[in-house]
Amino acid sequence: MLPDQLPKRSFGSTGIDVSILGLGTVKLGRDQGVKYPDRFAIPDDRQAGRLISLALDLGINLIDTAPAYGNSEERLGNLLKGQRDQWVICSKVGEEFENGQSHFNFTPEHTRFSIERSLQRLHTEMIDIVLVHSDGNDEYIINHFGTLDALAELKAQGKIRAFGMSSKTVAGGLLAAKKSDGVMVTWNLEHDEELPVIDYCHDHRKGVLIKKALASGHATVAHGEDPVQKTFDTLFAHPGVSSAIVGTINPSHLASNVDNAIRAITGM
Repeated sequence: MLPDQLPKRSFGSTGIDVSILGLGTVKLGRDQGVKYPDRFAIPDDRQAGRLISLALDLGINLIDTAPAYGNSEERLGNLLKGQRDQWVICSKVGEEFENGQSHFNFTPEHTRFSIERSLQRLHTEMIDIVLVHSDGNDEYIINHFGTLDALAELKAQGKIRAFGMSSKTVAGGLLAAKKSDGVMVTWNLEHDEELPVIDYCHDHRKGVLIKKALASGHATVAHGEDPVQKTFDTLFAHPGVSSAIVGTINPSHLASNVDNAIRAITGM
């Protein structure tokens, strides 16, 4: 039996409403250079299609991908055919993953190229949210390359609806939030250093997506009793959090995560 459907929250002042859990799709396209505690097999199209259908049935409308996630974008382009209007797609620019290695390019030229490529791969005319996939040098990327400025131009052209940065530092997250529609930051039971960014975003109506909420699968190992519920209770108590991205490819884990998230919101 499926749990009740997930509630939605606004992504800042963009007019985009996202489910409080989003489906991360690293595992649909990449099994190299990842930091999950257990090995996994990339699901085939039938398995991936079932997972996406389940996510939709559970009330998830946010799906997170990136060029750095192997062939995730291409697969989603096919898997989401006929249901594009039911999804908020979040993708990224800046990081590429080729031949088992990541490399970064934050120039405006590559940013524009990356967006056009993602539009083709995803078979869509517009990407809802695009984030800069930071290598950790958040402020340098923003100030030296002007990547956020390039995304602002693409938004003005109607190719994306909202933009921001998947940041790795407090200073960079704050700067990105000031210059964009929102950010993606890390917050879990062992990492709350970026809370000032979330507080700022709440005060200034900027969207916030949470990455590594379950510590890339390590939360269940590092904490004892019901760490998933404790995590969601903590995250969703903050009104500045728009959504948390979970990257499971296990249908039962996905349904359980949704159940825990609803419990965190409703207290039941």
